[in-house]
Amino acid sequence: MKKLTTKQILQKNLESSSPLKDHFILWLHDIRSLYNVGAAFRSADAFGIKELWLSGFTPVPPRAEITKTAIGAEEYVIWRQITDQEEAIQKLKSAGYTIVALEQTDSSIPLDEYLVDNKPVCLILGNEVTGVDKSLLAQTDAAVEIPQFGMKHSLNVAVAGGVALYAFYEKFKAL
Repeated sequence: MKKLTTKQILQKNLESSSPLKDHFILWLHDIRSLYNVGAAFRSADAFGIKELWLSGFTPVPPRAEITKTAIGAEEYVIWRQITDQEEAIQKLKSAGYTIVALEQTDSSIPLDEYLVDNKPVCLILGNEVTGVDKSLLAQTDAAVEIPQFGMKHSLNVAVAGGVALYAFYEKFKAL
């Protein structure tokens, strides 16, 4: 076994296409940590999603702390700052998106059991402490949660986002 060089890894990546490329938007709302935002950019780049949306008080590039964690991925990921969440939700619904919150609710579906179809998905991640804002949650089509078995009932938002992106990658790849 021999490790690949950075150049070999890049070539391999450029020769393939993500099933999330045209079907997936990751939306971060009210994320406090610039490092979590940077990590989300890095994961968005790794999984080749369509866009990353930032709203509420979520910090936006350019910021040194975002770049440090993203290692420059914010230069390659298409992103936008959302100032009107209501309008954004309506545009997503008009474009045929299924809007999903990554949140623990009384009706959330375990992420491994959630089924996708050919409709594009917008996944909303919320604040590190309070989760997805109630006003956004009320407008979603579904909520999914990551199965957990320990004493703590939450994951870091950047970690949760990475887990969810991988799960949706697998789901769309299988279509």
